[in-house]
Amino acid sequence: MTEKLLNHRAEGAPSAPPLLLGPSLGTSYALWDKVAPELSVSHRVVRWNLPGHGGSAADLIGPGATVGDLADLVLALADSLGIERFGYAGVSLGGAVGLHLAVHHPERLESLAVICSSSHFNGSEPWQERAERVRREGLEWLVESANSRWFAGDFTDPVLVRDHAEADPQAYAACCDALAAFDLRDRLAGISAPTLLIAGRQDPATPPPHLREIADAVPRATLVELPGAPHLAPAQCPEAVLTALRAHLDGGARRGMEVRREVLGDTHVDRAQSRQTPFTARFQDFISRYAWGEIWTDPTLSRRERSMITLTALVAHGHYDELAMHVRAARRNGLTPDEIGAVLLQTAVYCGVPAANSAFATAQRVLAEEEETRG
Repeated sequence: MTEKLLNHRAEGAPSAPPLLLGPSLGTSYALWDKVAPELSVSHRVVRWNLPGHGGSAADLIGPGATVGDLADLVLALADSLGIERFGYAGVSLGGAVGLHLAVHHPERLESLAVICSSSHFNGSEPWQERAERVRREGLEWLVESANSRWFAGDFTDPVLVRDHAEADPQAYAACCDALAAFDLRDRLAGISAPTLLIAGRQDPATPPPHLREIADAVPRATLVELPGAPHLAPAQCPEAVLTALRAHLDGGARRGMEVRREVLGDTHVDRAQSRQTPFTARFQDFISRYAWGEIWTDPTLSRRERSMITLTALVAHGHYDELAMHVRAARRNGLTPDEIGAVLLQTAVYCGVPAANSAFATAQRVLAEEEETRG
């Protein structure tokens, strides 16, 4: 029998770093409509729907459900997609799921972002009362107050309000049970994942003190407070949320510099860094972030394969100074002199004999220098 999974939407390259996005109670993954497409430029974004919300089956959870039950469903979804470790960002109940994962399944998280959420939701009684009333009366009475609970000023999001109205009352009530039982305040200090907290200053449900409490307890956490942001900050303030998330998730520049040093060597990178000026600083950052942090870290191709491609491209365009650098890099990536020669010989066919002639001269000089250094 096939296991039922949370309804989800995946965006971005399958080989990109995975990032799971969790929703708030009463919403769907449409909450991320203004943020997910931008994040998918550099990540494999998977946004999911709570049970009974969007296209997720209502019977995935029942009365007495816990945030741990929801976290297990998220892990089952990740497993089905072949995702072992992932970044995670969630809003409200989705943020609570992220905290649970960070506490109970730290081996699965690369990073955590908790948005307009809390490590506890003001005690169990209000949520138990809400669950009981929803089971009796449905959701119409709650939908009427959605705009005041979710947004600031005159803003609204008709899609999210509609999703609220169409949620399954029994599954919604079970999610309320989960919020009623949730309290991780005594476990926060054990969270090891790089953690970002985003608070909305106009959020009546989980105001900034809730996020400050987490930030004070989680080692090396970062707190960002967004002026004017309501509870559903990604819907009303997507640019601000996106900026904070990009800064948090962007290990690309750091990882890119690590890979750049591994491939090109410390001597070359140190020389390039020493020559950096305010005029060239953004270009150097671009190289580290994009070329080395995204392209060279993509596991689809090995570094050996990337070196062969790079040598060919440099010969084709006559970039012989750059070619010398990448002949050295090719050796660091495991290519033998014979393999480098075979690559250059192939360029004679497709890039032209004169280009290959110059390339062989450059490579021969580099390999001779390497031999002298070893001798």
